[in-house]
Amino acid sequence: IGTMAWNDHRHFEAYYAIPCMGAICHTINPRLFAEQLIHVVNHAEDRWLMIDPLFVPLFEKLAGSLGDVQGYIVLTDVAHMPETALENVHCYEELLSNETDEFKWPTLDERAASSLCYTSGTTGDPKGVIYSHRSNVLHTLTALQPNVFDLRAGDCVLPVVPMFHANAWGVPYAAPIVGCKLILPGPKLADGEVLYDLMDKENVTLAMGVPTVWLALLEYLDANKLKLDKLQRTIVGGSACPTAIMDAFRDKHDVFVHHAWGMTETSPLGTFTPNLYDHPGVKADEIDRLRAKQGKPPYGIELKIVGPDGAELPWNGEDYGTLKVRGPFVCSGYFKLDHSEAHDEDGWFDTGDVATIDARGFMEITDRAKDVIKSGGEWISSLELEEIAMQHPDVAEAAAIGISHPKWAERPLLVIVARKGAQLSSEEVLAWFKGKIATWWTPDDAVFVDELPHTATGKLNKLEIREKFKDHYTTD
Repeated sequence: IGTMAWNDHRHFEAYYAIPCMGAICHTINPRLFAEQLIHVVNHAEDRWLMIDPLFVPLFEKLAGSLGDVQGYIVLTDVAHMPETALENVHCYEELLSNETDEFKWPTLDERAASSLCYTSGTTGDPKGVIYSHRSNVLHTLTALQPNVFDLRAGDCVLPVVPMFHANAWGVPYAAPIVGCKLILPGPKLADGEVLYDLMDKENVTLAMGVPTVWLALLEYLDANKLKLDKLQRTIVGGSACPTAIMDAFRDKHDVFVHHAWGMTETSPLGTFTPNLYDHPGVKADEIDRLRAKQGKPPYGIELKIVGPDGAELPWNGEDYGTLKVRGPFVCSGYFKLDHSEAHDEDGWFDTGDVATIDARGFMEITDRAKDVIKSGGEWISSLELEEIAMQHPDVAEAAAIGISHPKWAERPLLVIVARKGAQLSSEEVLAWFKGKIATWWTPDDAVFVDELPHTATGKLNKLEIREKFKDHYTTD
């Protein structure tokens, strides 16, 4: 049973009702292209689709291409039920009102399929990851550890990360276990005003989302001279969190930012940064450096980094290599894919990330393997260039990409979104790097755009950016 919906109470109900009756809950990302949506619905063999009213027009266009779909349930009440040309359509609340509230819950094998989520499909068709009841429970128990989410009954949690994105990081399962309040923001996941009002009125203590969400919130707070008086912590994942965001939360709002990393394939928790002010052995002057890393693996997750020859590299914070991970809630393969080059027979999953791990076990992503910039045979980290650029007070967002170069094979190009009203030149941006990195790492140029493209899961779409600027160095 496919769901395409926002973070609301009906979607939350479906999260439990579908797998607990023995079916599979397939959460569908509405930000996928039409061709990708058709692919994932057909590949998953969805029989029914539960959809938000906003998506009815979309499925009216796609319906003819969805071979296995027998009908639709619109997640609304009778008063708001839209007229539609879709066949075999039901109103969610009306469907429930005609049924008894008695249900005989089946006894299910813990290893039976519970839910299905597809990757964002940035390098081909999205790939499906099946979660079992067992893996979801183990992931939830791991997330609740004190050095991870550390949820308690007195917390109020706002997951801004969408419920169609890797189980909303497991929060819809974790929050009810401890009985804490759960705030579901609906479709306005990146509206700074809406997020602030929810945080203020509902006394939110923990919020979680991708960096672009927090940029929108912080800009709204600055523009309206507002302070987050009740929020205590936020979890940032999906892509590397700029330290400028961490600084703004800490210095202006007294909010600690937990840096996290994970993937659809890891359910998605992979590493997490605990509260460093309470962490044993961490000195005050080390906190800024450690919080920029993606954190430590919680119990249940194993990490290693390997070199080009496949040999494991030391945990010294300097050697970097391909990051591999394994554990009881790391997928062992992809749905309907007989062979995956990312999985080996020992259970290790190749994440496609390049990383270092220090002696304490803190992991830091230095780049995606496909995004690392190779200039003159040497590697340049695009993430580090983006991080430095984002520290400039007039830079709202930045992307560093490798572009074909006649002499050096590749050279870094910086693509910048300036803050509203800022007067910023490429010369000023490039000068900002002086003394912060090796001279040859400095991008050769900086260009400005009104906005940067993002993938269906909120990450920078480097593929699209590279395509747009692919001739930047070779046409001059």
